[in-house]
Amino acid sequence: MRIKAVLFDLDGTLLDRDKSLALFIEDQYDRYPELHNVQKNDFTQRFIELDQHGYVWKDRVYQQLLDEFAIGSISWEELLEDYLHSFQKHCVGFPNLVVMLSSLKSHEIKIALISNGYGQFQYDNFKALGISHFFDEVLISEWEGLRKPDPAIFHRALSKLGVKAEDSLFVGDHPDSDIRASRAVGMKAVWKQNPFFSHDVVADGVIQDLKELISFV
Repeated sequence: MRIKAVLFDLDGTLLDRDKSLALFIEDQYDRYPELHNVQKNDFTQRFIELDQHGYVWKDRVYQQLLDEFAIGSISWEELLEDYLHSFQKHCVGFPNLVVMLSSLKSHEIKIALISNGYGQFQYDNFKALGISHFFDEVLISEWEGLRKPDPAIFHRALSKLGVKAEDSLFVGDHPDSDIRASRAVGMKAVWKQNPFFSHDVVADGVIQDLKELISFV
């Protein structure tokens, strides 16, 4: 059976979110002298800890940071607004991202994105990777009114692509929202290894580098 479509998660799968976040935080620290009563390394490290790989939204992260470091000369709202508009400038994809997508397209495979998160923010980050021309469909949870692991968002993406679940493959880093959920609707699933998730993952394949995905199609 030939795979006709490959669907991807964004953060931790195509977007190297950890590297992108570190680049952003360092830049934000440099641009805001109000933060400089704290050492840059301390500020950056604590932000990353509180962020929990993106599973804690930034309003809470900034409020906690300003409280812990007793920073009163700038508001968390201002820093959050800067995050929303500036993070995209620091987005970095994983190695071999373009090589992998080019290979899929050369085999006439349809490509889609399914990402949880805020619509414009996630779309800006996706666009910043310079890969949007490879994609036939983009579904972001806020805009769709659905979010993974709801099977409806997978069915909607497959319907838009015009492919059956059994002819498609999902690639993601989250064991439940990506891998378990896509397999539950009949898709094959490849886990992009993420050390943040240490428990056993039941998948149809496992990759560390995106170029390894080519062997599955």
